[in-house]
Amino acid sequence: MSRYWSDVVQQLVPYVPGEQPALAHPVKLNTNENPYPPSPCVVAAIARELGATGEALRRYPDPLARRLRETVAAHHGLTPAQVFAGNGSDEVLAHAFHALLKHDRPLRFPDITYSFYPTYARLYGVQYEAVPLADDFSIRVDDYLGDAGGVLFPNPNAPTGRALPLADVERIVAANPSSAVVIDEAYVDFGAESAIALIDRYPNLLVVHTTSKARALAGMRVGFAFGHPDLIEALDRVKDSFNSYPLDRLAQAAAQAAYEDDAYFDGMRRKVIASRERLTGALQALGFDVVPSAANFVFARHPAHDAAAIAARLKEKEIFVRHFKLPRIDQHLRITVGTDAECDTFVAALRDLLG
Repeated sequence: MSRYWSDVVQQLVPYVPGEQPALAHPVKLNTNENPYPPSPCVVAAIARELGATGEALRRYPDPLARRLRETVAAHHGLTPAQVFAGNGSDEVLAHAFHALLKHDRPLRFPDITYSFYPTYARLYGVQYEAVPLADDFSIRVDDYLGDAGGVLFPNPNAPTGRALPLADVERIVAANPSSAVVIDEAYVDFGAESAIALIDRYPNLLVVHTTSKARALAGMRVGFAFGHPDLIEALDRVKDSFNSYPLDRLAQAAAQAAYEDDAYFDGMRRKVIASRERLTGALQALGFDVVPSAANFVFARHPAHDAAAIAARLKEKEIFVRHFKLPRIDQHLRITVGTDAECDTFVAALRDLLG
């Protein structure tokens, strides 16, 4: 460790993202990217914003992302004052940790969940309790009903893919009236119910979305938070003390166009859901136990084969899935839903490996 590092940096265990292979044509099922391109309206919007000479790029973007927030607010039946726009949902979550989740009582989130949460907790000095999931990897609602220093969980959860019904989410929000409840809905469009419908009734509820998954804009880095204007103001205060221009011009134009093309979004979302069900059936036919998923990935284990060994042998064939060397899930693989052709290649490789 460098003698110039701060104490905070020396104690950090950074988040490790999924591998980005430097190959021409990998079967990349390890980072939950959308297998389809974004709406053609997105490409056209970027071209318009860029113009023939790129003149607009010498000017700073709108720091408030007003047109984008107005579009997204209208899409969800909210007001722009209830919408925060940030540089990907990871940045939005980081601001939430800083602005809303650092209190005397510990924050609660699941023990098996998005591994950025403990990383952010350590970075911002947030006390936390990792609450065990049930044996079937479901969130036990009763574990979150006592008033905590904050509650955070994805719905659907990651990497398990399980989703809570909206009524259960509401029970958790209602049981924590004096602290913020943050629902990370990165995968909600693939089969879960959004808690955005609860925002007007619960001033402690913050819902986080991303354009990286169902809107196929992982390369643009645009995320949102939805909640009471007081919560949004807290995020804005952190943003403006950290980076007052988080979203560039092209990202704002791309995200706005993606939200304006509902028909394309719905069609793409439905294709992924259909492929997920098809992939689940194929894995079960090979003897895998598959956790019920409402996301664009599946979480599966084979009772007779080591997960790390399967992942390593697939990698030799330039097929990438995600394996976590963590307690309780080290025999599971998280498999992104690709195109049907990619899923067929993956299943055929598995059939060969398993004999």
